[in-house]
Amino acid sequence: MHKLEYLWLDGCTPTHIRSKTKVVKEFDKDAVAPIWGFDGSSTEQAEGSNSDCVLKPVRVYPNPLEENSSIVLCEVWNVDDTPHTTNTRRVLEETLTVVGNNIDEWVGFEQEYTLYDNETNRPLGWPASDEPAPQGDYYCGRNIGENIMKEHTDACIQAGISISGTNAEVMLGQWEYQIGAGGSVHMSDDLWVARWLLERICEKYELTVSLDPKPAEGDWNGAGCHCNFSTKDMREYGGRQDIEEACLLLSYKHEEHMKVYGEGNERRLTGLHETQAIDTFSWGVSDRGASIRIPWQVDKDGCGYLEDRRPSANCDPYLVIEKLIETICV
Repeated sequence: MHKLEYLWLDGCTPTHIRSKTKVVKEFDKDAVAPIWGFDGSSTEQAEGSNSDCVLKPVRVYPNPLEENSSIVLCEVWNVDDTPHTTNTRRVLEETLTVVGNNIDEWVGFEQEYTLYDNETNRPLGWPASDEPAPQGDYYCGRNIGENIMKEHTDACIQAGISISGTNAEVMLGQWEYQIGAGGSVHMSDDLWVARWLLERICEKYELTVSLDPKPAEGDWNGAGCHCNFSTKDMREYGGRQDIEEACLLLSYKHEEHMKVYGEGNERRLTGLHETQAIDTFSWGVSDRGASIRIPWQVDKDGCGYLEDRRPSANCDPYLVIEKLIETICV
């Protein structure tokens, strides 16, 4: 017997991952997972009087958390074989169809997250009724939760997720992992599954993982999901000009991007703590206080990629990339 863990995105704000398990007699890596259904009225995706929604498998991963188990990532469709309005993956795919394959986009995500102690309901390592030492020693240093980070990293590797690095972040109890670079749909898929794996691992230790963009008010860094983006032209000789043109185009559409870059982002994008204010657009070389950062190596080489520092930790990566491609390439 083999367990198929079906994952899909619900209709909540911010979006959450839902899952349920189907048991089949046999299943191997080359098998096609069957279409399934669920009660959309319980996930804010349908009315109770017409509640059926369809799960269409789009990518299968080996499940590193259980034996004889696979993770089946799905898109949500209606029973009339049309994409559900919450199916943001399909929106990204349709935009890619418009621009064609010639852009050859590469995408990478820097997912920040905060571990919470379920007993104190505060970030891991924080005193129950006070604040820890100020920021300074935690980034790539004396942080807490390394056992969770290592277990999650190993799980992503075993699942075939394109995890490329991890590090302790600026706030106590805060960490980051990187996904990519690769094609936009695949990397977004990998990020959603990586998020789900981290939730499951934290449950074992009676912890919770938070993607809130400002997990602690005061003089503490927020949590983002910086997006590294490039097209084929940006990566080739002379691509610096394409990157600068992209920044100009992004400046015209800043407000549109902010609408889909995550819930509660205004609490994070204040112009402080390595952010630009949410109502301001800027870009610069090595500037972590800018909306778009051009890495120093890109500036030196004259080609490469840009880093969009605006998306919040709880963003939907499909929407972020769709908006970047629409603005820069369409």
